[in-house]
Amino acid sequence: MKINDEVFGGLEFDYSWFKTSKIDFYNKEVEIVILVAGDEEADFEKEQYEAYKMLIKNWVDIQKIFLSPILDYYQNKREELGYDIELNDNYPEIVTIEEILEHITLVGIKVPYGELYGGRSIGISFDCTWDSENEIGIRLSDEKVIEVGYQDVAI
Repeated sequence: MKINDEVFGGLEFDYSWFKTSKIDFYNKEVEIVILVAGDEEADFEKEQYEAYKMLIKNWVDIQKIFLSPILDYYQNKREELGYDIELNDNYPEIVTIEEILEHITLVGIKVPYGELYGGRSIGISFDCTWDSENEIGIRLSDEKVIEVGYQDVAI
């Protein structure tokens, strides 16, 4: 089933609403999947529309807040695994946000149900070079990063 929603645009339903889209991420156009939580009737919630509109409207500024929390998460994970004192090729030393940017690839945006997390909630998922099994995800609430973790944080 396919629809053309006035806010989300063309979506296809396969147990969840989705579409592929291109978006600029740090001056690179990347293809991502946008997932929108909803049943077959596509009765999306007001909070979902508000979260997505704010994300798109402020995308250039919002993407700038991702990298520092991802870098912190990476450095903590690297230390937790002991790779700060023992060499591991998958976990090189990364100290700047420019370096972390070289190790992640934006792959998706998820718009969950509004009441699930409260506020304007959005999940952002990335592939990363250090953990191809779990990847990385962030959860935004009211355009602020509230959680960083494995990719399921964003789903």
